[in-house]
Amino acid sequence: MRRPHIRSLAVAVAVTTAATGLAGTAFADPSTGQPGKSPAVTATSVVDAARAAAFAHASATGVAPGDELRAQDVLIDPEGARHVRFVRAHRGMPVLGGDLVVHLTERLAYAGVTRAADHAVRPEAARARLTAQQAQKRAAAVAEGDAGPAELVVDARDGGSALAYQVRVTGSATAEAGGSRTVVVDAVTGKVRSNTPDSDEFLSPQLIDTLRERGEKLDPVTGTAPRPDALAATASGTGNSLFAGKVTLTTTKTASRSYVLKDPNRWGTETRDAKGQELENFARGKKFTSTTNKWGNGTVSHRASAAVDAQYGITKTLDFYKKTFGRKGIANNSKGAKAMVHFGNKVANAFWDPACGCMLYGDGDGDMFKKPLVVLDVTGHELTHGVVDATARLEPTRVDADGNQYGEAGSLNESLADIFGSNVEFSANNPKNPPNYLVGEKLGLDQKFLRRLDKPSLDVLEGAIDYWSPAVYDAEVHAGSGVSSHAYYLLAEGSGRKKIGSVTYDSPTVDGLPAKGIGRAKATAVYYRALTRYMVSTTDFHDARTATLKAAKDLYGAGSTEYKAVNRSWAAVNVTAANTPAARH
Repeated sequence: MRRPHIRSLAVAVAVTTAATGLAGTAFADPSTGQPGKSPAVTATSVVDAARAAAFAHASATGVAPGDELRAQDVLIDPEGARHVRFVRAHRGMPVLGGDLVVHLTERLAYAGVTRAADHAVRPEAARARLTAQQAQKRAAAVAEGDAGPAELVVDARDGGSALAYQVRVTGSATAEAGGSRTVVVDAVTGKVRSNTPDSDEFLSPQLIDTLRERGEKLDPVTGTAPRPDALAATASGTGNSLFAGKVTLTTTKTASRSYVLKDPNRWGTETRDAKGQELENFARGKKFTSTTNKWGNGTVSHRASAAVDAQYGITKTLDFYKKTFGRKGIANNSKGAKAMVHFGNKVANAFWDPACGCMLYGDGDGDMFKKPLVVLDVTGHELTHGVVDATARLEPTRVDADGNQYGEAGSLNESLADIFGSNVEFSANNPKNPPNYLVGEKLGLDQKFLRRLDKPSLDVLEGAIDYWSPAVYDAEVHAGSGVSSHAYYLLAEGSGRKKIGSVTYDSPTVDGLPAKGIGRAKATAVYYRALTRYMVSTTDFHDARTATLKAAKDLYGAGSTEYKAVNRSWAAVNVTAANTPAARH
């Protein structure tokens, strides 16, 4: 765990909201959705025990007098282990990079901790020299937008412990489509400690520049408009999508001949029309309605066609997480996901926007990118960022002036989004969008995909990386993501040449020795358990190795074939205990 995350607005939000839905709740096993073997316990008792253990074992957890721990998540494993994820406040101030997971036994005894910061979080200065107004002015200037209230925080990232102001700036001219940014300003020196976009963009600024330099015109192949069917009279509608063919959509019937593109079976998941505006408020989006329960015509000429892809992709993503892990919604809170299509004017990107709590899809710029970015694996990728936001909050270490992100925790975030986004394809198993270990294969790129998990370096556009080295720490996150994506593929499928469906893979190893796979289902279970139990905001690739080994031990045992395969998969991408960097933080 070298350095903590940057984009941390959501930490302050989570501090005030995360624990409110936990009290009195009895928990089933999140990995299966079934009750655990141990007796039902309430979240309150588990949280209280974990908090007490954190203070009782302060030398291990790093918790100090004046700290306050507020629960963000509680997980109970089938064998009875409990895991409580906390965000931290110090003397009432949110601590950026202060998150930790306390692990308990079935009897609620302390069993260990996973922590983001390995140092004290007491601020070096006790009093701010800047006023809140001065911090707001500084934030507005650097992010070129409208600054909201400035909140005092303790910035424990980068091994420091500074008193700072955190400011959210909306309408930023430095964020794509005028999105929001979070700026952290040192409360003593006035130095800008970080300035980060709040939304996650599928296409990085660096990639867009590369495509422009190469003169590529992305015009993904879409379907053609099918012949209309007979009118439907139920809330099981038909959508004619751009990329996934004709699909079935569960909709809400509001009158005898009136339907809304809202899925009551999936917690009210809904897609709306942003009407070409840069909306970050879902309530302002226009509802998609129909008198026939037929949606779109399979081409961009119909405004609802992109909405069909978005709604289909979101519901398939929700289905994957629920069926595979028992996860009830992106935040595991039994709430639906949201999306807005036709976002902004000529926006060539798709975003997971935590400020909106929804997916935002642009229509393309009409030049380099000619279609809305509503492809299935894009949606699975971006919504997985929402899952990460609700769990480990993996974040980049730094962001440059153009918005490109760097650092291993951010690379791991991108990798997990690719891993689970690919799994969404396998789960959906749509013949019009065949599942594979490629990402963005329907975008119309000259190299036929954007990224791939078996041999990431075949992605020449982003310069993806197959193996870890110290230089990876400063790689752009989409390039660096190749390390853990490659490790996951090797764990799932093994090394060497292999054909799955219509795609031929040939995955190498750093030492030329073979790696044997354990199957996609087991590999995915290991990575999900590692994310939700053993990763925090600063987790790097060596930490991820440790996290997945712990997960494999939980699921299959320390002497199991699966455990050994996890260890081998990381060694095959040059991540080992022996080459763990000595300077952490």
